[in-house]
Order: sequence, then C-alpha cells, then structure tokens
Amino acid sequence: MINRHTTFFKALNLTIDYLILNISMVTTYFIEDRSNVFWANNRRYLPIVLVFNLIWLLSANISGLYEQVLNKDSVKTYRSVIRTYFLFVSFICFTILILIGTEAYFITRQYLFYSLALFGFLLGLWKLIFLIIRKSERASLIDTRDVIIVGAGRIGIDLHNYFLQNPDVGYKVLGFFDDIPANIKEKELYLGGINDCIEYVKHNKGAEIFCTLPVSDSEKVERLMVEADKNLIRFKSVPEYYDYHKKPTYIQSFGHIPIISVRTEPLENLLNRSKKRIFDIAFSLFVILFVFSWLFPILAIIIKLESKGPVFFTQTRSGRDNHPFKCYKLRSMRVNNDSDKVQATRNDRRITKSGAFLRKTSLDELPQFFNVLIGNMSVVGPRPHMINHTVEYSALIDMFMVRHFLKPGITGWAQTNGLRGETKTVEDMEQRVEADIWYLENWSFLLDLKIVFLTIRNSLKGEENAF
Repeated sequence: MINRHTTFFKALNLTIDYLILNISMVTTYFIEDRSNVFWANNRRYLPIVLVFNLIWLLSANISGLYEQVLNKDSVKTYRSVIRTYFLFVSFICFTILILIGTEAYFITRQYLFYSLALFGFLLGLWKLIFLIIRKSERASLIDTRDVIIVGAGRIGIDLHNYFLQNPDVGYKVLGFFDDIPANIKEKELYLGGINDCIEYVKHNKGAEIFCTLPVSDSEKVERLMVEADKNLIRFKSVPEYYDYHKKPTYIQSFGHIPIISVRTEPLENLLNRSKKRIFDIAFSLFVILFVFSWLFPILAIIIKLESKGPVFFTQTRSGRDNHPFKCYKLRSMRVNNDSDKVQATRNDRRITKSGAFLRKTSLDELPQFFNVLIGNMSVVGPRPHMINHTVEYSALIDMFMVRHFLKPGITGWAQTNGLRGETKTVEDMEQRVEADIWYLENWSFLLDLKIVFLTIRNSLKGEENAF
C-alpha cells in the first residue's frame, strides 16, 4: 500500500530540503563574506543558521508541505512548495530585518537576498527531480494486497467500487462472502457463505478481511474477529454509518468505544480558538485605532446630513449556538419599520445615496469590530442573520443551524466567493450555508488571512452583489 512508504519519503524530503537550505546559506556566506573566517567558527553567523532552520520548519508545518508527499499531484506539490517558500521569506524578513536587525550579526541585505534566491532555485529544482523519480517509480511504491469483503450489501459494494476506482490504495478485491448469493451481481466474485471466509483466507495467505456486515449481525462479526486473530489474519470492520453526509469522518475512542463525529471542527481545539481570538483582538484594535477613529466622524456627518435618524443601526441577530446578540452597523437606510423583516434588495428605495456607497465598500460593517472586541463576533466567520431569517431557513434547510457552531463574522468564505447580498431563493441560501460549513470544517489561520485579504481587495474594487 502506498501509505507504507509515506514516512520514508516524508523524511527524505525534509532532510534534502534542509540540506539545500544550509548549502544555500553556506555557499552565499563564502561568496559574500570577506573576513576569511570559517562559517562554523563565526559565532555571529551560527544563530542566523538556527533561525533559518527553525523558520523553515515552522513554515512547512503551517503549509502542510510534507503531508501526502506521495499522493499530491505535481500542481498541488508545487503550490505547497511556493506557499511554504513565501511564508518562509516573509518570516525571515520580519524576524531578521525588523525584530533582531542585521547589524548585530553582520548579516547584509545582499546576503539575505542571494541566499533566499539560491535556496528557492535549488528547492524548485529538487522538487522537479523528486516528481520525476516518483512518477517513474510510482508503480513499485504500491504494495498491492489481496482482500476479501464479507457482506455484499450497500456498504460492501461501495467499498469494492472504491478499490476499483482508486488502485493507488493498493488493495485488490478477490471476491465477496455473503449468505445471500443473489446480492452479488457479478457471479465470479461470489466466493461462498460467511462461515467459509476464514478457511478461504487461510489458503490465500496474506489476504485481509474487510467486514461490512450490519450491526444486526454483530455475533457473526465478533466470531469472525476472534477466528481471524487465531489464524493471524488482518481484520478490518467498516461502520454501518460510514457514509453519513458522504464525507470523511473523525473517529476517536472513549475507552473501547469508538465515537464517530460527522465532521471535523478545528476550532473545537483550544489552541486554535486562542489563535483566532488573539488575531480578532489585534486586528480589531488596529482597525478601530487607525481606520475607524478618523473615518467615523466623516461618515457620521455625511449620514446625518443626508437623512434623519441615528448614525448607528443596531439589530438583533443570531450568534454562536444561536444566542441572539446586538449587531452594530452604520445606518445606510432611511429609518423604516421593515428593517428587521425585509432584506435589502437591488435598487432598494430605503437605501440612501451615501448608504449605497457604504454597502458597496462594506464600510457600514466597521462598527462590528466593536462586536469582535466584545466577543460576540469574529473577524472571519458565517455572516449573522436576522432572527426571523434564522427561524425561516432552519425549517427549509436541514444543515442551516450547523453554521451557528461558530461565532458569526464580519466577513466569511461565502462572501469572498460572491455569495452575499439578497437571497432570492432557498437554493441561494443553501449555497451560502455550504460555504459556511466548509469553512467550519477546514478552518486554519492562513485561511482567515486569505479571507481578510480577499475582503479588502473586493471592498476596494466594489462587489456586484453588495447593495
């Protein structure tokens, strides 16, 4: 099976990447340095070597560079390499040029430029060589194993089809064992009844058993497990509810009891939540101090001059765990009685001229950075909805409430993908919910930074659905 070689090739990639990094640094040292001091004896140089190596490790861990080194295609491999390299360069520049300075270690800007450029070139060349070698030897990396499937129901058939469509996993299905032969359409794949399974595998040494029997046949499953252990046969059991929501699941054990979660939630991890909260506070303070502080008086005067009413618009919306909270905005509409019931639409007569500009550039959302500081919103997350919309759509869309596992955000993955503005149909809202749930399941700090960048870019150029 290809995964059995993953650890070796992960270590190989890590080792050669570090060799290339240090060769680039030492080579540049001899070219740039004129002191005739051997690099290993230069006490000022060695701390920089350590900094470079540690920062590369940090960058690779953040980007997941060494994950699935044998499975990622060429495009994804180079995408990971480029992402890691630019992270590395950013961290290096920040650490050396800003935090510790260059003078203390006699590291010149020319040295940084040449060493990083040489490292980038050699790294790209090595990855190309690795991909060429991997392509030519890929077949030999697959350690194919024979398997038999016990149970020819829906789960067993799905598993068989998966092995056929994914030969890289390294399993070849010899056939099925089932007490009802009619369940198997391809008669040549029928090998016998469930009780014949162990004897067959004993005569086909090396074969593994994949059991797909339902919970109702638990006695048969337990008997097969015991017999497999006695005869040194690898036995794997497929849960009956393996395909809940048709996506990967997360399994953990409470003692001897396996627990299947229907989705991964990175932000259930305390460290991840802490990172997100620290970013929320830091980014919100930056916006409030350096943008809101001088821009708000200007916007407030414009809003007051154009129409009567308060500068701020406050609305109760659905927050994390569906707890209501007061969401703050700059008022972009004339005061009306439908603001808590009716969504803004294109060419909405309630929207003022300045309000149209505020909504187009998302400047009306600026006060929500105070919501972030308070803690009932995040910079990035699903957009909060009006209470009546939550009630309405939760009855129409089965997974609608899942988005409330997270704090609502000022911006989100759905918004950066054009899923913002009026939701004319249930299908429009379903697409937004799917994007929000994808964000919940795939959160990372880098993803938040990407969404913030895309939001700023979209705000500067204006968005078609922002009205």
